[in-house]
Amino acid sequence: MKYLMIIGLISLALVACQENESVKKNDFTGNEATYALKPGSEYAVQGAVTFQEKVDGTILVTLQLTGTEGKLQHPVHLHLGNIGTPDADVAAQLMPVEGSNGKSETILSQLADESKITYNDIIGLDACIKVHLAASGPDKDIVLAGGNIGKAFANDGAAGRLGFSTCRSN
Repeated sequence: MKYLMIIGLISLALVACQENESVKKNDFTGNEATYALKPGSEYAVQGAVTFQEKVDGTILVTLQLTGTEGKLQHPVHLHLGNIGTPDADVAAQLMPVEGSNGKSETILSQLADESKITYNDIIGLDACIKVHLAASGPDKDIVLAGGNIGKAFANDGAAGRLGFSTCRSN
């Protein structure tokens, strides 16, 4: 009897986990775009950014990088224009990348100017992602990794490390 109760509890837990997984999967429409992020400096940091459309109209932006470490948090910006555009405007600040695991997740629904943005907007946007070493001081101008997204990727997806520009200081 005791064993049947244990087996029953384990089965119930497995079913509950499967239901939670399906709920999470049902949060997304299936529309997804991934772009490579290349090293932007002498640091060997690279990875990818993925945009996933949620059924509520928001966008889950996930960065996964390799080469980060420690407790540092690296600021992430969505910039208007190509990765090589000097002093490009910041369209949105995303959640920082955690140095310990190289990950950042942001739910994006509007830009810095408070205009609404959709998945179709983001994949059509002439923009880029830049991950900075620090939020302030001289290290804020060091781009650890970055890459073009949307229209900027379609027009110049192969922009290399030499094509990176610094960001506008605020």
